[in-house]
Amino acid sequence: MQKTVIKNGLILKKTNDGYKTEKADITVVGNTISLETDTLIDNDTQIVDAKDKLIIPGLINLHTHFYMTAMRNFADDLAFDDWLFGKIMPAEDKLSDEFAYYSCLLGAMEMISTGTTCFMDMHMFKGQSCKATEESGMRAFIGRCVVGDDLYGERFKEALEEMEEYESNRIKFVLSPHAIYSCSTKLLQQVRDEAISRNMLKQIHASESANEIKKSIKVFGKRPIEYLADMGFLDDKTLLAHCVRVNDGEMDIIKAKGSSVVTNPASNMKLGNGFAPVPEMLSKGINVCLGTDSAASNNTLNMFREMGIFSLIHKGTHEDSTLLPSDTVIDTATINPARAVGMEGKLGEIRDGAIADLVLLDLNKISLFPHNNIVSSLSNSANGSEVCSVMVDGKWVMRNNEFLTIDKEKVLYEVDRLANKFLR
Repeated sequence: MQKTVIKNGLILKKTNDGYKTEKADITVVGNTISLETDTLIDNDTQIVDAKDKLIIPGLINLHTHFYMTAMRNFADDLAFDDWLFGKIMPAEDKLSDEFAYYSCLLGAMEMISTGTTCFMDMHMFKGQSCKATEESGMRAFIGRCVVGDDLYGERFKEALEEMEEYESNRIKFVLSPHAIYSCSTKLLQQVRDEAISRNMLKQIHASESANEIKKSIKVFGKRPIEYLADMGFLDDKTLLAHCVRVNDGEMDIIKAKGSSVVTNPASNMKLGNGFAPVPEMLSKGINVCLGTDSAASNNTLNMFREMGIFSLIHKGTHEDSTLLPSDTVIDTATINPARAVGMEGKLGEIRDGAIADLVLLDLNKISLFPHNNIVSSLSNSANGSEVCSVMVDGKWVMRNNEFLTIDKEKVLYEVDRLANKFLR
């Protein structure tokens, strides 16, 4: 079995007193972490010197639209409805599978190079997100976006076919109705039933904009979270993306149902939708996770950038500089999303028995120097450029800033060619 020993590094560990760094060697056997110090090294063991490197668990980006990466900077400075219905959706109708595939590979390169090893995706092009994820070596929870009046149409059929072809230890699947304004009550009830029957996660956009709330009250006589709760959609396998416009009562519902919230601060700000009440959610014990949303609405997939924005906006909007300290921010990009997808103790931590999704950062990068508080630097000064090597499932996907699974030059060439064809 493949064995790698990462020596002389500084590791980030979660303790009862928060995050600490300590000097330690890490042994990876197959895809599993061991912190045992008496590791037997044989001729087949790979030795990696991590001197002057910080080793952290791979970051988890819990809300993306992978295929939209090449739509970066395509629809900026627009009102939300104009952005979505006026520019993005019409463009999506013209895109090809080839565009989606190379766009996903571009997204994989961006995420890997900035320390993300796992993501949750909602996509629209059969097989392309799955294919790109498989080839890149990343870990993902993937869902074919469904809309309309009845779940059991072509898109659900495609979702089942994807599951049959691509499900593995790195690629899992999640049911993905788009939103309450694009899915009928019948369809959402069908998703609820299928999720229970198949023991699957489900994700949905919820309470993202003021207009969504107004429409929900007008059509259903209740707010979005109330509507989803009343039909039995919410449970501990439900991930609610955005939740910008939830009130106190809705937060109590989310907590009671055990659902997780995925906040996307940069996207919410760019589209003028506001700021999710994250400190209030955390005070109620809601499992809050971090996501970027798509590069069309963010305009990056960089979780270090997202962590920095996430921390600052709530300090500013609440006029309280003590909110969202680094420990909490790191949790929302590691342990909390692992809990949301049912892999607590396996992802998001460096510990014995966890899966070896690891990221090495260069501690000599100017942005991390001097080392006054390394934990704080991860959410306050790191920008992703410090990432030098990335391991997923016990295998290197990037070493010393070189991609090992993706042909970078080919992807850049193809993305530029296809963007010229479809977007310009």
